[in-house]
Amino acid sequence: MAGETPARRGRRKRWCGAAAAAMLLPALVSPPGGYLPAVVAALALGVAISVWPVGRVSLARAAAGLAVLSLAADTVSSGKAGLALLWLPFEAIALLVLLERVVRQVPGPRVGLVGGLTGAAVVLLPLRFTLHAPQTGLKESVFLAALAFVPAAGAAGVGLYLRSLDRRRADAVALARREQRLEVARDLHDFLAHEVTGIVLEAQAAQLGEDGGPVEHRALLQRIEQAGLRALDSMDRTVATLREADGRTEEPPPTRLYGPADLPELVDRFDSMAAAEVTLSLEEEVAGALSREAEDTVYRVVLEALTNVRRHAPRAGWVEVRAARSADGAVEVSVTDGAPTGPLPRAPREPGGRAGGGTGLAGLAERAVAVGGVLEAGPYGQGWRVSCRLPVPVVR
Repeated sequence: MAGETPARRGRRKRWCGAAAAAMLLPALVSPPGGYLPAVVAALALGVAISVWPVGRVSLARAAAGLAVLSLAADTVSSGKAGLALLWLPFEAIALLVLLERVVRQVPGPRVGLVGGLTGAAVVLLPLRFTLHAPQTGLKESVFLAALAFVPAAGAAGVGLYLRSLDRRRADAVALARREQRLEVARDLHDFLAHEVTGIVLEAQAAQLGEDGGPVEHRALLQRIEQAGLRALDSMDRTVATLREADGRTEEPPPTRLYGPADLPELVDRFDSMAAAEVTLSLEEEVAGALSREAEDTVYRVVLEALTNVRRHAPRAGWVEVRAARSADGAVEVSVTDGAPTGPLPRAPREPGGRAGGGTGLAGLAERAVAVGGVLEAGPYGQGWRVSCRLPVPVVR
């Protein structure tokens, strides 16, 4: 109810005013004994219908105050007991609605106390008549209180059910937001980090290398420019996704899905910026064999592995990228790098003391498991190998 529009809030206020007037107007022409039950019934309807909080008064405080007032009114005799019967049904309905709202909306630490008070006000409401009528006694009081317990239990049950639905809905929204944040983080890591790593390494190579002349410098600047443009494109897609999600569309626009068909371009870019001998072995049977999510996983495995080669093995002599079908029909993709051709110098730390993330392979392992595959990474000979095996879906 906190997200209601001003128009709906205005309608609620008008309903509250109408309900209070309907309760108080008959009291103006009734004996003095009708004033108290009329006032309590009017307050009960107002509290049950109103949108809370009102100023500093929360729903818990309003409900607790009304319940105490109703219980106090049960013990007070102010004229003929029969007058209470005129307003008793309206107050009972208002208390039942209020009990459902309390059980559903009041925070956990206070719901027991406030709900207990409101429930007691519902159950003991018949005593306002039976305690003061000469023809009724203890037996009638107990019977009517037991009878009132049934709708009170029903209202509390409805409140508990709706509270559980609200909780599940909130958990689902929180989970969806977390998944969206993780997806954005994965995209930034997979694509933006790959391009920025290339830019950093090119800049370091330019600082440490010998003067290659204007032609080499121009080629270096062109590679840095192209990597920067690709990084900006990835950032633009991510920002667009976040803006669409913030606009509360039903589903955020999906990020671009890559696949084995995009591997030649990726490997060519890596080859143009690496000193190693890079080879790609891509079987034609791989393209189209997997689902779109699994094909995107293939691309991201190769992307992450090549990024790690740039970061951790910049002096590797060779890099082999392979994507093929296995004997049992599964798709296997691997990236293997060879030992350095010479002594590996200590990798310089990036500006600001950045030492690397280390979360890329872990995220890829989770992604591979999600599509039914498995990812392995570890030493291979004198180098390193990252391999992923993905099952091909069975067509029926």
